[in-house]
Amino acid sequence: MTRILGISGSLRRGSFNTALLRAAQRVMPAGAELIEGSIAGIPLYNADDENEHGLPEAVVTLKEQIVAADGLLLITPEYNNSMPGVFKNAIDWTTRPGNDIGRVYGGKPVAIMGATPGGFGTTLAQSSWLGVLRTLGTRPWFEGRLMVARAGSVFDDDGRMTDEDMQAKLEKFLAGFVAFASAQRG
Repeated sequence: MTRILGISGSLRRGSFNTALLRAAQRVMPAGAELIEGSIAGIPLYNADDENEHGLPEAVVTLKEQIVAADGLLLITPEYNNSMPGVFKNAIDWTTRPGNDIGRVYGGKPVAIMGATPGGFGTTLAQSSWLGVLRTLGTRPWFEGRLMVARAGSVFDDDGRMTDEDMQAKLEKFLAGFVAFASAQRG
């Protein structure tokens, strides 16, 4: 069984990106599962707090979920033409202490997708993650892209994906990434 950890970069209850994560869980290929990680409860990073109190429990949980996964799927909103600060902050926390980065991220297969109410489908946010992923030593999957533009017309009021063409694209994206992550396991 290939285990993929999916993390939505939004804290909003009605988040299109969390809806995209849950849609992905429903259409995972056979032999794979998508586990939902969370950035909820992760405070703003402050080295003084880290030195005084250690890592917050939400950070420890997320780090260990990343370590246990065969691949990492980042589902990113786009804020002001880039990644959301709250999402980057959560990833920054998971790199503490610095000598643990290799254990958590070294060689980890990673894919990025995202949803937005706007017309460009998180193109710039996805690109902004590439430098971070390179620095962490991950193995980004570049064979596919999934950008959900005008997400209000793709999901219903309950957050279920209703656009059949987008669902087919999501299934193809997931199949490609799962095959990539499985091949990296050896």
